[in-house]
Amino acid sequence: MVAFYQAAGLRILGRFEDHEGFDGVMLGRPGAAWHLEFTRCTGYPAGRAPTQDNLLVLYFPDRAEWNAAVAAMKAAGHAAIASFNPYWDRDGVTFEDPDAYRIVFQNGAWVEPESFHLAGRGTS
Repeated sequence: MVAFYQAAGLRILGRFEDHEGFDGVMLGRPGAAWHLEFTRCTGYPAGRAPTQDNLLVLYFPDRAEWNAAVAAMKAAGHAAIASFNPYWDRDGVTFEDPDAYRIVFQNGAWVEPESFHLAGRGTS
């Protein structure tokens, strides 16, 4: 799992072992306000993705940066797959991690759709 997300350009930010029976690793971009954390509990198998549409989408507005990210994944041995939702195949490339979760490298900038402002959830 770690090698997959390192190929996606993330770096190990921290890790722990046997913390109340759990091991974990945090991956992300240094200085970012987010990270992915993968944990496992000794003696319990990790679960697989519940559907093919459970996605992590990374936006790359710069075409050269997007091309480099896609090339790095392929060079690390990860094959691109067809997305369950064909929208992501128009300007993106989808890869599947070892637990069957999917990551989309989208060549574009994130733009928040108005439909995300649902009633009762605020307008910020």
